[in-house]
Order: sequence, then C-alpha cells, then structure tokens
Amino acid sequence: MDMLWNGWGDPARATALPGTVTGLLRDWLGVKPQSTASARLEEIAISTPALEGAALDALRTALGDRADDVRTDTESRVRHTRGKSTPDLLRLRAGDTTDAPAAVALPRSHDEVLAVLRVCAEHRLALVPFGGGTSVVGGLAPSGKAPFVALDLRHLNRLIDLDPVSRTATLQAGLRAPEAEALLAEHGFTLGHFPQSYEWATLGGFAATRSSGQASAGYGRFDEMVLGLTLATPRGTLDTGRAPRSAAGPDLRQLLLGSEGAFGVITSVTVRVRPVPQTRRYEGWRFASFAEGSAALRRLAQDGPRPTVLRLSDETETLIGLAQPDAIGSAAEQQSAGCLAVVGFEGTEEDTAQRRAAAAAVLTGCGGEFAGDEPGRRWAHGRYSAPYLRDSLLEAGAFAETLETAAYWSRLPGLYAGVRDALTATLTENGTPPLVMCHISHVYENGASLYFTVVSAQGEDPVAHWTRAKHAANEAILAAGGTITHHHAVGTDHRDWYVREATDLGVAALQAVKERLDPDGLLNPGVLLPTD
Repeated sequence: MDMLWNGWGDPARATALPGTVTGLLRDWLGVKPQSTASARLEEIAISTPALEGAALDALRTALGDRADDVRTDTESRVRHTRGKSTPDLLRLRAGDTTDAPAAVALPRSHDEVLAVLRVCAEHRLALVPFGGGTSVVGGLAPSGKAPFVALDLRHLNRLIDLDPVSRTATLQAGLRAPEAEALLAEHGFTLGHFPQSYEWATLGGFAATRSSGQASAGYGRFDEMVLGLTLATPRGTLDTGRAPRSAAGPDLRQLLLGSEGAFGVITSVTVRVRPVPQTRRYEGWRFASFAEGSAALRRLAQDGPRPTVLRLSDETETLIGLAQPDAIGSAAEQQSAGCLAVVGFEGTEEDTAQRRAAAAAVLTGCGGEFAGDEPGRRWAHGRYSAPYLRDSLLEAGAFAETLETAAYWSRLPGLYAGVRDALTATLTENGTPPLVMCHISHVYENGASLYFTVVSAQGEDPVAHWTRAKHAANEAILAAGGTITHHHAVGTDHRDWYVREATDLGVAALQAVKERLDPDGLLNPGVLLPTD
C-alpha cells in the first residue's frame, strides 16, 4: 500500500480532532478553519515534462523492459514529490509540483541499480534514492535544473542472510521496518529500531540518515546497529564491513552512514540483531519540573540501570498530552502538573524485573513519582500516531511542525531555552505566541536530544512564516553548542548550517569523496552538500 499522497500514512487512520482541541486552537492560538480545500490528486498537473525519448528507452532497457518498473504517469510522479515535512505537504496540497521527478524507476536487484546509474550518467539525469518517502528535511528534493529520476527501492525487500551464531542479518535496503521485523521474528530475532516513522520508513533510509529509534536507550541508534553495507555508485560497488570491529584504517562504513544518497545508493545492510524480548513493560513517572526530570534521566544514562525506552516531556507537552498522541485533549493527561517521563524495559523476565526495580530506586531518589503503567501503555499504543495528529491539525487550520537537536548535558538547558525563545519570537503574531513543546527522546552518557513540536495559526503564508522560524531556531542551535540535527538528517533544510558545523575543510573533504564516487554530481544534488 502507498502512503497518503498529501499527508502521512494510511488514509484509513486519519481522524478528526476532538472538540476540546479545536476549541483550544481557536482560543489559545487564534486558529481559523481553512478557507480552501486541498487539491485532489486527479486535479494535479505537473509543470515539468516527463522523461521521454532515448533516455526513457534506456531506462526501460536497464530494468528488463518490465512494464511497471519505469513510470512516468502523473500519479507516480506526484507520489514521489518531496517528503513529509509540513511545508512539503502544504505545497503539495496547493498543487505545487515543481520538485516532481521526470520518471520513477523500480529496480529489483543491486545490479539493476548499477544499470540505472549508468543510464543516468549517460543521459545526464540526476538520481534520488527513494525509500519510504518519510524525509522531513528536504532530502528528496534535489537542487539544480537537471531532470531527475526517483529510484524507488521497494522491490529490494528480501532477507538475504541470517547468522544466528553471530546474531547478524543482511537485509535489502528497500525493506520497510515492519517487514524486516516480521522476517527476523520468524527466526526469533528483532532489530529493535522503532522510530516514529517505523511503519513506513525503510532500512536503507535508516542507514542513509543515521536514524534513531524510540528504544535507542536499550538498542542503540541505527548507525550503531549497522556492521556493514553495500553501496552502488556511478563508479561501481563499494562493500564495507567484514568484522565486528577493525583497526584497518578509517571506517568507510561510518563515512557512508548518513550520506543521504549523495555518495551512492545503499542496496543492503548487515545489522546486529537480538532475541525477541520475552516481556515489554512501559510505565510513567512524573517530575515537578523539566530540569528535575532531566537530571533523573542523566543519572540513569550515566550510572544505570539503562532502560530500553527513556523519554521526558516538558511541562507544556505534558499538559497538552502530546506524550500520548492518541489521548490528546482528554482530561486524564491534564490532571497532574509537572513533567511526564515514559520509561520502558524489554528483555527476559528476570533482567527486566531487576532493571525496573533498580531504575525505580534511582527515579524515586531523584524526586520522581511513579504514575503507574497506564501512561506507558498509552504511549506504546499511540507511539506512531503523532504524524496523523499533525495532518489533523493542518485540516483544522493550524500549522504544526517539529525540529530536533542534541547537545552535551551541560549545554542542554541553554539549548532548550534558546530554541524555545527563537521559535516563540518568530512565530508570535498579533500578540499571540505559538505553542512550543519539547521532550527528551534519546539519552547518552554524555548528552541527550531535544525534540520540539510547534503549533500555531497558519496565517497568510505559513511556509514563509515557518522558514523564518526554522532559520532562527537553527541559529539558536549553533549558538548554544547543539548539533543541527540528531536524527532527522541534513537534507536541504539543514545544509547551510551543517556546512558551518562541519567547517569548510570538513565539507571539502566530503566533497572530494563525492567527486570520486559520483564524478558527474548526479546523486541527490544539493542534498547534504552544497552543489557549488
């Protein structure tokens, strides 16, 4: 099933906002109902021409002349236009298809990916790898005037190898995360990677963006799970990773992780897997303040025991109930002040019980109050619902978007305040400030991430309004010593700030790698690295 073309996920799961929420939007933020409806898919017209002639014939030949594996119809091109950020959706709903691909290619093997790359090089076509289409940072909208091919990897969806002795699995990059989990579960294993995009994103996308899942406290980030990968480039194939650790020079695998399709197309990954847990237990804890809760999370991250899931909502997010998206607007989430933490444990019965008891002692000693299992169960039930809530807010006339960052623990308070202030200052209109919420979603011994959610009235030009706010937040992130992105990747939205974070010399080194692997600059131009 394809994702909703102008929104998130499964159209059948879209739900209207409760009356309490629409009332809050009207009273707090001045939100007004939308004056115009979204364009319908059958009404969309693409201004740029579809691929034709010799280039189209060559692309079809590269894919064995299979009728459905090279597509130039309007619907296919629209469905591969940009990603799923709020500006992406607003532009698409308005009928803006300026970033549409000229064709969509669907290879079925690594060799066919190489064949498509050769055709693109011969005919000067840019190429953008397309997994689940869940990018929220402009990662699927290349810059430049050249027509481009969207390389949809959905048919690269096999479990290639499973090594139960070493606990590794090699999987093709087009596998969606639920498909990968189902294949591994047949053998008693799990990857343990559950980001909010889990239901739609692919393993190749996880690797290309250095994804981080909601259970990262226990299972680690995706780049920590990857032991090896295979990359198709215009210059040939690059295989990395032949042992769990090595001192044989710089780690090429780490160079390719996070490369966002700019160096090549990831066609398979070898990952660490773990046994399916015997038990899962999620629960809630409340703290008097975000600062107090952050200190408790730091204690667990640094001194243990480390839960599998560990996240903390600030006062505003707790009040609104965003920690449990399927319960937005219910009185239950507003009955207690302070900040809600969700703490989860997965593993054997014995290990889970021991870690849970030891963590409870630490959380209680840090001022936490046990809130029972219900908040944890509600979070687990609604953990993938927030993007649907975003779409419902858009339908109601509100603007909703997210951004994230990370920093060392000592810098986290200043980063939190700086980004909140930047968003509030730039999104306040007619004396009405936006709703700015935040949570800590990933923790490390040395620091943590901050994930902000912003809701405001759409105004006359919501995309331009958000662009100003996003730029201000990016400046605040760098000023406070944070990284420009923790897990959403660079894309085009963060590229100019990433250049400053990486420094000119660092970017020059990466550009040298790109020039070697992609000498014609055809792979995702303008994404991750500037084109000039």
